[in-house]
Amino acid sequence: MSAIAVSDEILDELRGILGEERVLAGRSARFNRARVPAPFPVHRWQDHVPDVVCLPRRTEEVAAIVKLANRFRVPVVPRAGATGLSDGAVPLRHGILVDVKLMNEIREIDLEDRTVTVQPGVNMLKLNEELRKHGVMYPDDPASYPCSLVGGRIGTSGWSLIGGRYGHTRDLVISFELVLPSGEIIEVGDGGGRKIRKSSTGYQLKHLFMGHQGTLGIVTEATLELVPRPEAEFSAFFAYPDYETAWRSTGALARSGLATLAGVVLFDEWKLAYLRRDDEAYIPQPAGVRAVVATAMYGTTDEVRPAAKRLLRIGRETGGDYLGDEISQGDWASRHDRYATPLHGRLPGGQVAPMSWHCEDAAINWSQLPAVREQWHAIVADLIARHPIFDDWGMFAYTSGAHKPWGDYLTEIDVGIWEQEIDEESWQAWVETKRAIAEVAIRHGGSISACHGACREGEVDLVPLELRGQFDVMKKIKRTLDPNNVMNPGKYLLDEAYEEEEA
Repeated sequence: MSAIAVSDEILDELRGILGEERVLAGRSARFNRARVPAPFPVHRWQDHVPDVVCLPRRTEEVAAIVKLANRFRVPVVPRAGATGLSDGAVPLRHGILVDVKLMNEIREIDLEDRTVTVQPGVNMLKLNEELRKHGVMYPDDPASYPCSLVGGRIGTSGWSLIGGRYGHTRDLVISFELVLPSGEIIEVGDGGGRKIRKSSTGYQLKHLFMGHQGTLGIVTEATLELVPRPEAEFSAFFAYPDYETAWRSTGALARSGLATLAGVVLFDEWKLAYLRRDDEAYIPQPAGVRAVVATAMYGTTDEVRPAAKRLLRIGRETGGDYLGDEISQGDWASRHDRYATPLHGRLPGGQVAPMSWHCEDAAINWSQLPAVREQWHAIVADLIARHPIFDDWGMFAYTSGAHKPWGDYLTEIDVGIWEQEIDEESWQAWVETKRAIAEVAIRHGGSISACHGACREGEVDLVPLELRGQFDVMKKIKRTLDPNNVMNPGKYLLDEAYEEEEA
């Protein structure tokens, strides 16, 4: 058991801010909040445990906690749904973990100007259940939709499964209230007013405070975009005899120009092999199918009906076989279920193993997908040959650009890990593998991450390589806004900012 590093004085002050019942120092409360779904070095679990957990309800309480942390130079780590895959909510330096789950009020639903204002602990699924009765929705649709929270989506600048039609988190959050690393409370957005979507006054700071993985503050309230609930949804899955044909068809579908297009997804043969054996969650495909392209459309009936006809025509003309309504509608409708579905690993010889799922993602242009795919599979094959507790669960490429799906693709390779068998040697091999995957993405003109962030051990080493001069600006911003380095230290290599200052 890790020792509690915070002093009795700090604990007493935290209880004075929140009350006894919302300051948790017990073992289970702390250890359970050390993990995220990403692969975890369970042999070093205690290295990631917070010293104390705080459950605020109001902005002023969060600000008071952060000010206290500055006074004692204690790390603060924000945590929302903790569904992220980039370790943003993992306390690398222990300290105070601020869990925002009790900040779960819907403050205002404005049907006139089409906004909803919420606290950061509001669940995505529950929010849309409330909005349904008004005929609107908040269209941020992550794979973790049933369990992710608004605050985490902002802190990670999350990616949406229907982003081609509606945009991603950064496009859908209009403004938010933020507690800075100093404890100061500010509001940032696209304009001066909370509900203004476009302004040319001054610097546009909203994106700076999105996707920082909790290193620049804690969101305490947000105003979000509302859109009409779609009258019609249409999904079409196509089967292909080879990856090359499916890849070219993906490009044609994504460049169709159809405004209702929410996404186009290309699954390769490794992914299909995995799906065939995970028959609890997927409808198996015939053996001759070597790749699948999934498409989805949203909008009014008048928009979707003619667009669907064109989409089907493009899929067939480019070599695809429509897989029928059952697979197309059923698999798309269950797209969120797999985030928590037990996944089936296979060891050499076919033995089933209790494996956790992990994905390495990047932003890759369409033209580079075949080359990246070949190299990524080779990297993972080498890892498996040396450490058979890993398994290749295949790749997919998903249209990524909001409202311009023809550009870059969220490209992901999924790896199964028998997590209970991880030791230091296999963990370091995994870290090296992640670094190699990121190197390939950068070499082909891509980004280390399109979706999950890049502050995990391994790929984080290449953040300065991808961002070049931008990384120096990041360090200057971090040091200016967080002079005591209390806000989620250890992430994105930003500790370098303070080492340079001391030197």
